[in-house]
Amino acid sequence: MGFLLTKMMAVFGDREHKVIIVGLDNAGKTTILYQFLTQEAVHTSPTIGSNVEQITVQKTHFLVWDIGGQESLRASWNSYYCNTEIVIVVVDSTDRERLTLTKEELHQMLAHEDLQSAAILILANKQDMKGSMTAAEISQTLTLNSITTHPWHVQACCALTGEGLPASLDWMKSRVVAN
Repeated sequence: MGFLLTKMMAVFGDREHKVIIVGLDNAGKTTILYQFLTQEAVHTSPTIGSNVEQITVQKTHFLVWDIGGQESLRASWNSYYCNTEIVIVVVDSTDRERLTLTKEELHQMLAHEDLQSAAILILANKQDMKGSMTAAEISQTLTLNSITTHPWHVQACCALTGEGLPASLDWMKSRVVAN
């Protein structure tokens, strides 16, 4: 009976899918969360701890946790991993100097047992800025082609305008529907 109820909830879209948004400080995580929710740019301040919101995409419900990215908070990211289906990693496409640090954090997360079945969405944010790296450059620097244990996708976006974010929500929906 439990399996049938779970299947019915998935078909009718009643199940929440846990998503975490991580990335280094000032990458645009909170701006993206509220752009998903309101379709407009909101003024944010550095996140201490987390923000959580429910986002619905065509009857698919996501419970999205935006986790602070300051160096002192990154060690606590793993306390949010349990039952996570999608990890969104937000990258500041203008921050070339810290992209290697993002790569280290990403690959460390992928090794965590609680994320073994999670899909990875890389959001190459700040594409509107002069000198920003392309999604392909970010993919290469993060060595995403070496990731064979998790489905992943890179999406160029701009948190302020929302450009690229509808496509990322579509990808997220397709991932949970596929499962």
